[in-house]
Amino acid sequence: MVNSSFDYQKNILITRFEGNVTLKEVVDYINATRLNQEYPRKLRILTDSSKSTMLMVPDDLQHIVEANNESLKEYTYIIDAIVLENPKDTALSYLYKEISKNKNYFFQLFSTNKAARKWLENFEPVL
Repeated sequence: MVNSSFDYQKNILITRFEGNVTLKEVVDYINATRLNQEYPRKLRILTDSSKSTMLMVPDDLQHIVEANNESLKEYTYIIDAIVLENPKDTALSYLYKEISKNKNYFFQLFSTNKAARKWLENFEPVL
């Protein structure tokens, strides 16, 4: 399951992946983010995947990259800090990081929520 809420005080989209997460759920989440006109065009996302298991294989990642690239057309930039604990999901995320390079997408992986928040709140992209 994928749940999102916007923290208006910090100006951050908080997304939680919980339980078994499918490719369809991830793509649907990305599409919903793309279509949301209320989010700031310089979007910061904290993605907490520490309580989930991705039901995906490496070949699925290209579908996520394609959806993400479409979403990025709607934003000046997106900064995404992802918290992971599961070794398989971490490996998939590193592979995703390598194939998802885009000039207005900034992405880092973290093992703690605290470290992810610190980076997210302090990182300033160079476009």
